[in-house]
Parts: sequence; C-alpha cells; structure tokens
Amino acid sequence: MGAPRRFLLPAAVILLAGCTTTTGPTGPVSVPASTPAGGVGTGCDSRVETGSLPEWARGGFSGDARMAHVMGDNGDIVAALFGHPLRLNRTDGSNNKILWVSRPAVNSPDPTVSPDLEITASLAGTDTRVTREIAGGPGPSIIDLPQAGCWRLELRWSGHTDTMDLVYAES
Repeated sequence: MGAPRRFLLPAAVILLAGCTTTTGPTGPVSVPASTPAGGVGTGCDSRVETGSLPEWARGGFSGDARMAHVMGDNGDIVAALFGHPLRLNRTDGSNNKILWVSRPAVNSPDPTVSPDLEITASLAGTDTRVTREIAGGPGPSIIDLPQAGCWRLELRWSGHTDTMDLVYAES
C-alpha cells in the first residue's frame, strides 16, 4: 500500500493545478484553465487560447499575433482579450477590453439587418441576462458584466450568429 499512497498527493496536486477558482453566484466554481470544446462538468465551455490568432483575424497585428483569445463555437468570430483575465471589478486601472474580429464574410444584403454586434449574455445557472451592443459591428469594446462567473454569449451581427462562453473573475 505504500507505493500507491506515495503517488496520490502529487496526482491530486497536478489535477488541481489545471484549474483556477472564481466565485459564482453560489460560491466558488472550479473552471479549468483550458477547457476542451466539449467542456468539463462545470457547463462552461470557455477555452482561452494563448497562441496565435487565426490567420483571418490578424489584420492590424504584427508578427504571429500571439494573445489570449476565445473562438466562437461556429468559428465565425474571435474575442481577442486585451484585458485577460476578464474581471468583475478591475482595481489596477485596466479594463475588460475585447477586440471582436469576425471571419471575413459578405454582409447581409437585407437593409433591415443591423451591422451592430449585439451580445446577449446569460450567467450560467441563473436567470440573469444582460445585453450589450457594439456599434458598427465587431471591433474594439469594453465589456463589463454585472457578476463573476461563466457567461454564455449569443452574438449577432450583419446576419451572422455565433456563441461562446467567457469567464469573469472577482477582482
């Protein structure tokens, strides 16, 4: 029995090292630092990548454009996170700056379809929903949300739609 116990503590430390903790509406919520597309038991599919932005999203960047970003579930939009990690209240003078870059596509020919990026955000496990709008469509923004936790974003612009999860941590 000595050998299996010797590996139990290091294994637990390794498993916990892959998680970060944030506070949700009912207490601490464990959120993996890098969640696979299918998510893990938390219901939050936020997967923050730290490598290069997709090639189609690099306009205006130099070099390989490495930065924290989250891809939309359909792959039609990327949220480049200048304010990573996103926080409920930022006390360091920075902000939750997100550059939204959509995959190049033809805009809707329907003149009644808004080019603005409309965001409907729902806090996981609650009935809390808020909306935000980026005039003119995907581009630079400051997106502050009212509570810490995992937010499911429904994104609509120029006749296109995509979704993604973003985690906002306490200060």
